[in-house]
Amino acid sequence: MTDEAAQADATGQQTGQQTGQQAVTSTESVEAAVRQQLSKALGGRRGMAEAAVPTILFTATWLSMRDLQLALYVSIGAALVLLAIRLVQRSTVQFVLNALFGIGIGWYFVHRSAASGGSEQEQALAYFLPGLLYNGGYAVVLAFTCLIGWPLVGFMVGSITGDPTAWHSDKQVVRLCSRLTWLLVAPCILRVAIQAPIWIAGGNGGMDPDTAVAALGVLKIVLGWPLQLAALGAMVWLLSRNRTPVEPDAAPA
Repeated sequence: MTDEAAQADATGQQTGQQTGQQAVTSTESVEAAVRQQLSKALGGRRGMAEAAVPTILFTATWLSMRDLQLALYVSIGAALVLLAIRLVQRSTVQFVLNALFGIGIGWYFVHRSAASGGSEQEQALAYFLPGLLYNGGYAVVLAFTCLIGWPLVGFMVGSITGDPTAWHSDKQVVRLCSRLTWLLVAPCILRVAIQAPIWIAGGNGGMDPDTAVAALGVLKIVLGWPLQLAALGAMVWLLSRNRTPVEPDAAPA
């Protein structure tokens, strides 16, 4: 290695260390690190509203008009309006695109149901299936990370400290991150436990399909952001009780 290359390499390492130290010094505790990342991931009140509005409009339109296509068009139209506002303001479109993606997946399931000869009620039930599958899969993945001792929230801490796995060497941090991850799992399990029996009953004749669709629509709203906010409130309460130091130099376990 030439002197110039060695000097450049040393400078790069020093810069990386300084950057990591700055990231750590700006966050006094694990709790502060997680709060920062959660706020960023949810997009604040506006991001949560953008994710919820299309679903609320879909459900309200279906319950009042009993027109599946109109409900889909209204929810898509609302999401596109929100997207246009974001583009005009030149702000992030992530949360609007998330909503559009969810609507698109729901529309695909509706289309598949229609192609197989499903009634309008069966198509409406199909719209809610992706949400059940998502919540079930999300709960399984997050629970698995806790059971193997690598809770997902821990990687939020790693993104702050600059080392994605160093947090795992501190049992106190692992324990805190496990509790926080379980709080994210709880709403998903509750949604599936309540909505899945209704969805199944509506599909096999155990419940009137229109009643099942109406119940699923209301529950999708009630068990959506309100439940998520309740879980996040519990997380904030848990985070406010502790001051777990961030230790970026800890060796990975």
